[in-house]
Amino acid sequence: MTNFGLISEGLTDQIVIENILIGYFKNPDLDIIPLQPERNKDDENKFTGYGSWSQVFAYCRSRDFQESFQSNDYIIIQIDTDVSEEYGIPQHDENGELTPEQLIEKVIEKFKQEIGKDFYSQCQQQIIWAISVHSIECWLLPLYYQDKKKKSKLKNCLETLNKELIKKHNFRIDAKNPEYYRTISKQYSKHKVLMGCYKDNPSLNSFLVEIASKEIVMVLEDEW
Repeated sequence: MTNFGLISEGLTDQIVIENILIGYFKNPDLDIIPLQPERNKDDENKFTGYGSWSQVFAYCRSRDFQESFQSNDYIIIQIDTDVSEEYGIPQHDENGELTPEQLIEKVIEKFKQEIGKDFYSQCQQQIIWAISVHSIECWLLPLYYQDKKKKSKLKNCLETLNKELIKKHNFRIDAKNPEYYRTISKQYSKHKVLMGCYKDNPSLNSFLVEIASKEIVMVLEDEW
């Protein structure tokens, strides 16, 4: 079966991406392997090592990253852009604020430099970019809002999302509770829901366009 290695800022980002992949491929049994941060084998709600944007870049510079392509068909790299200026990507240029598409392009260029252009040229077909502008919580807004402006928000997404979560689930996700993120993003594990929502958020749309561009054919084990 086709498998996916997952590099992300944290556990909750992994949970959201996993449900999106399940919904996209209509397969609850996808083989998804958390590479950075690694999950605790005894408790999926915990992870070993560290999670942050700096660790994402550090992993992509490592030998572990290069070796991961030997055992994974595709590697998904996720990072938020809320603090992109801290990793060298300004959010404005002489024409004003960058569009999500422009910002994503600049972040990818930054990763190419970190990975090394020679190695990147060898592995680029296996990389799927999941650049969330400006946070992965923005990807969840289309699940809770009908208003176009709110569904496509890029800033203060956590605050906006929490207003609806309190009403519908009686919790907030400020504490990054993994179970809360599972409850919210599980809706995306349904193909119909995902297909009805993804275009409402620019960077979620970019992620699904990325997946589609790979033309991935799922081969089940019993088909060999």
